[in-house]
Amino acid sequence: MNAHEIDYEIFGEEMQYVEIELDPQEAVVAEAGSFMMMDTDIKMNTIFGDGSNQDNSVLGKIFSAGKRMLTGESLFMTAFLNIGQGKKKVSFASPYPGKILPIDLSEKEGKFICQKDAFLCAAKGVSVGIEFSKRLGRGLFGGEGFIMQKLEGDGMAFVHAGGTMAKKVLAPGELLKVDTGCIVGFSHTVDYDIEFIGGIRNSIFGGEGLFFAKLRGPGTVYIQSLPFSRLAGRVLASIPRGGKDKGEGSILGTLGDIVGGDNRF
Repeated sequence: MNAHEIDYEIFGEEMQYVEIELDPQEAVVAEAGSFMMMDTDIKMNTIFGDGSNQDNSVLGKIFSAGKRMLTGESLFMTAFLNIGQGKKKVSFASPYPGKILPIDLSEKEGKFICQKDAFLCAAKGVSVGIEFSKRLGRGLFGGEGFIMQKLEGDGMAFVHAGGTMAKKVLAPGELLKVDTGCIVGFSHTVDYDIEFIGGIRNSIFGGEGLFFAKLRGPGTVYIQSLPFSRLAGRVLASIPRGGKDKGEGSILGTLGDIVGGDNRF
């Protein structure tokens, strides 16, 4: 598998974007909705599947698209091809505040595991597939279900982490416990499982969920401080019910809902 060799530069701090430089006939593939801007002579095409060169048959393309559907993504991706004579640039933006992480798959032994919604874009030729969990507990309670995304190839890929990103390099046998939603991705050599927090008070009143993710080295783990689910939950919790602002979510606001007859939960 030989992915296109692309150059890139990442701009910004809280709301980053990645600018990718394409030589003539080089291309990059991206998720729908991540495009920001591009030079002239870059042709945009909607493709079926991930655009990798593993299997160009009709059946292979259908299987590739089907894998993406299982991860909850669109059946289609967008390819940006430089059809001009000189170098051209195309940019892709973060979906929400955080950091863009460049992954050189040639330095990751050709494989990287990430959250299903973390992938942003990649050099054409990189395969965007699925990673099934073989452990029932991890599949049911691991936060990402039985399926995570698997990036394979020898080119550059870019994933997005919400908030501030932490990088942890684990030695063989070294264990790290992480909130299940805070995992961005990890090397394929890392063993991933879940662990019950334990304790009735911790489980019921701790507010941190029922399970940790256990990541055991060797390998590299990337962690985000602001998962999108946590951000969305805070936004939804701050929206006044019924369009009424009663104390900004304080206990007085809750009592006001009860007195006012707003008993929706």
